[in-house]
Amino acid sequence: MTELTELVGSWMRRQRWYSTKAFEPKLRLLGSFELERAPESADDGSRIVTHFFCDDAPRTPRVYQVPLVARVRQDGDPDAFVGEAGGRCLYDAPVEESYVAALAALMTGAGSADGEHARAGGHTLGDRVPVLSSRRLSAEQSNTSIVAQLGDRLALVKVFRVVQDGENPDISTLAALTAAGSQRTPALLGWLTGSWPRPDGGRATGELALIQDFVPGAADGWELAVGAAEAGEDFTDRALALGAGTAELHSQLANALPTKRAETEDVRAALDGMFQRLTVTTTEVPEVEALRREIASVYEAAASGPLPLLQRIHGDLHLGQVLHSPERGWQFIDFEGEPLRPLAERSLPDATMRDVAGMLRSFDYVAGSLARREQPIDASRWAADARKAYLEGYASVAGDILDEFAELLTAFELDKAVYEITYEARHRPSWIPIPRAAVDRLLRDAAGIAH
Repeated sequence: MTELTELVGSWMRRQRWYSTKAFEPKLRLLGSFELERAPESADDGSRIVTHFFCDDAPRTPRVYQVPLVARVRQDGDPDAFVGEAGGRCLYDAPVEESYVAALAALMTGAGSADGEHARAGGHTLGDRVPVLSSRRLSAEQSNTSIVAQLGDRLALVKVFRVVQDGENPDISTLAALTAAGSQRTPALLGWLTGSWPRPDGGRATGELALIQDFVPGAADGWELAVGAAEAGEDFTDRALALGAGTAELHSQLANALPTKRAETEDVRAALDGMFQRLTVTTTEVPEVEALRREIASVYEAAASGPLPLLQRIHGDLHLGQVLHSPERGWQFIDFEGEPLRPLAERSLPDATMRDVAGMLRSFDYVAGSLARREQPIDASRWAADARKAYLEGYASVAGDILDEFAELLTAFELDKAVYEITYEARHRPSWIPIPRAAVDRLLRDAAGIAH
């Protein structure tokens, strides 16, 4: 398998979902399983095999799911061509209709697949429906998304590239919301669980893929907001509806999944995380050190305030995680949580104010991105109006929670802005003024709350 490993390593380095760009992949094959062709797919003699590779290049090894279609002839999509190994031409499977049909059949048919040191099992919330056609979406990041025609409906198939041991909140959250009849998320139709060897011994079990309703005609929330701000169009009605939708989502999550009242250890853990991020930022961007005492006082004030109810939240909420449908209104997607957090932490109950803070920061970034164009656009008033409308919408459903936890919301938004300073320092130094200005504003706001 040395030939396959070297070939995949060379190809993987060029993929957007490869998460360790600073390193050359150092792969070892952990296991594989083969998918049976779906009944509706013609047999062209190709094989559909999913491989699990451990990448030992980063300090903490990562496991990647790499599904490949192997055929005798080089007649597939040239952009998906991985190379030749074992006398066969290998293609990235998500672009192949035969793979998508086989994967959907495994999930919606609750089937199973066993292989060399690896296996997979499907889970369904509906009936088996044949795939008539499919196309991979180009806007991929850590996962690969595919739109599939299932009978008379469209579905979105998401293949997780980096796989981890444990429950994936994208699936457990969607499953709970779908079972509860939520209209705020595309319905989950099925998912695939896999088992493979751990890099350090033993076995790992985790989710590999999901299939859910596709929302036709929906606009990406970020693109919609940027377009409105760029044109100077009023966005307050949509921001109001988004705030109300966020509160509805939180209510549905609280009803569908466990909740708990925050305790001292929860507060301590949250505070420790905030101070760790602050230390990283002050180390990498020394000018923030002068604000450390003021920032710390905001965190400590929130920690000494009322204790919130903890529940399942989105975990990484921003305008890029919502869609706006003319028929369905705002739809919430991608419940995986913050990619840099360990998987086990992403399903833990958390404070809803963390989601609210994330969306507020996203409105701020709309204005910030426009201000940094070659021909700058001042959308600061637009962002302030959108933020205000969003909070009004949230309060219209959630009641006076924003007043009760005003200090907590400010602390979460400040924590997010502090983290953003570090991110921009590492990736886009010219954008540091966006979160830096937010820190100053939030400190002023916090001083107003205190008095």
